[in-house]
Amino acid sequence: MEKKQALKKNLGISTAMATVVGCVIGSGVFFKPQAIYTATGGAPGLGMLAWLITGLVCIAAAMTFAEVAIMIPRTGGMVTYLEEAFGKKVGFLAGWMQSILFYPAMIVALAVIFAQQATLFVGEGFRLPIAIGAIILIIILNNLGSAVGGGVQIIFTICKLIPLILLMIFGFLRGSGTNPIFTPMVADGLSPAVILGQLMIAILFAFEGWTNVGAIAGEMKNPGKDLPIAIIGGVSAIMAVYFAINLAYLWVLPAHELMNLTAPASAVAIAVFGEIGGKIISVGIMISVLGAANGFILSGSRVTYSLAEDGTLPFSAQLAKINKAQVPTNSIIMVGGLSCLFAISGQFNRLTDLAVFSCWIFYTLTFFAVIRLRRTWPDVERTYKVPLYPIIPAIAIISGFYVVLNQLFMSGSTSRILSIGSIVVTLIGLPIYNATSKKKTS
Repeated sequence: MEKKQALKKNLGISTAMATVVGCVIGSGVFFKPQAIYTATGGAPGLGMLAWLITGLVCIAAAMTFAEVAIMIPRTGGMVTYLEEAFGKKVGFLAGWMQSILFYPAMIVALAVIFAQQATLFVGEGFRLPIAIGAIILIIILNNLGSAVGGGVQIIFTICKLIPLILLMIFGFLRGSGTNPIFTPMVADGLSPAVILGQLMIAILFAFEGWTNVGAIAGEMKNPGKDLPIAIIGGVSAIMAVYFAINLAYLWVLPAHELMNLTAPASAVAIAVFGEIGGKIISVGIMISVLGAANGFILSGSRVTYSLAEDGTLPFSAQLAKINKAQVPTNSIIMVGGLSCLFAISGQFNRLTDLAVFSCWIFYTLTFFAVIRLRRTWPDVERTYKVPLYPIIPAIAIISGFYVVLNQLFMSGSTSRILSIGSIVVTLIGLPIYNATSKKKTS
């Protein structure tokens, strides 16, 4: 297939950092405290500790991921890393899963939350049109060029941090500070060792998205210098924000009340600012989740484009086209179109569970890829090496195994069925790859 114009290298450290922070800080920080304190039986200690533990696990994963991302700074992210380490078929399956399952599911889950918050202002009957309208809006913005999409991401990231900062500041200033924060660890009769696993699964969703910057490495001006700062610095900043905002929540309301609230941030805002505070936070949540969805479509379309450019997707010639703004317009439309289709389900938790499980299989393979490439590419220049090798990669790999095995064998029946279903959909990519590969060589 004839190669088209190359994507323009015009993304800097600010856009890369905004992509990490923008994709990660979406809905989890606003909604997961309910699930966390429900699991602990209304006790705060282990819930707060779990934010730190999971954040440190994600930093270890990010530090590991950064080595291969910088060594192979090409558009497509994880797809290209796995191709080099384990072959084109494994890389394709990762990209197929991301294009068909992960990115559309994450985008639509965020759009559903956006629509749910919007119904506070316009009524329940508009939920589906608003969700689809939000997806169409970010499709249009991203078709205007990577600089526009990246610029929008920076704006969304700044806007979403404002309500979080206000909640942290005024939560500490106006909250009573008399609620227990670090004790007890869990309610009587519960095992901290068992509960911690449930908490980490919930919190990992709140950290999802830190790898997305790797997918746009091919459009970065200086990936060797900027990518490790964006990934490691971004995840570290996110962990600090998450810990501080959850501390502020507890400064205002006790954990046994937060466990009964579907939108704890809004409840805290009402306690601090009055009824108007709930509306302000609802707007903040809408900005936050829309920014996250924008980051996912920015990154996800580049994965689809990378596969199409290689000729391994059906309709690759069309999906590899670049418009006048030098962005993969049809790939953007495809990922966004699938998201609109998924929006009909109106689900949030099931879609995010599906997305996170599907991607963590390949995250774990990517952590293995760092070790494998150290052996198979020993002489390749590495401008960045994961520190404390192989301890940090081992932590990332063990964490990845835990996430996957927990969903398959220790979760509820619905989660288990969704996980098995995602494996089946991913494996459907094998005959598709075989068919397109034969077409390329014929």
